[in-house]
Amino acid sequence: MDAQKVDMYLMTNGKFFEGHQIPMVREKLLAMDEARFAQLHSINLKDPTTILIVSIVGGGLAIDRFMIGDTGLAIAKLLTCGGLGIWTIVDWFIIMGRTREVNATKFFQIA
Repeated sequence: MDAQKVDMYLMTNGKFFEGHQIPMVREKLLAMDEARFAQLHSINLKDPTTILIVSIVGGGLAIDRFMIGDTGLAIAKLLTCGGLGIWTIVDWFIIMGRTREVNATKFFQIA
């Protein structure tokens, strides 16, 4: 893969990954062929900031967990009313990191 394309991809999508994951993502992108790179653009990466806003607004209803694909935790959070509010508040601090982990998992499945 062309280094310029890789750098452009990382500039555009770097916010979807943790800082320590960026070098691994760059290595995978450099080793990737053009067909795989085109397939990579089709995956749906979630924006951590958007998920945080959803968590603040609708975290008690577990909308944030449903959006990132944590269905089991979302059902548990929904049934316990956000862990009586405690789980909802804790998610405000960890949901962005969890979103980036889910994005990295999706990326490495393709790459």
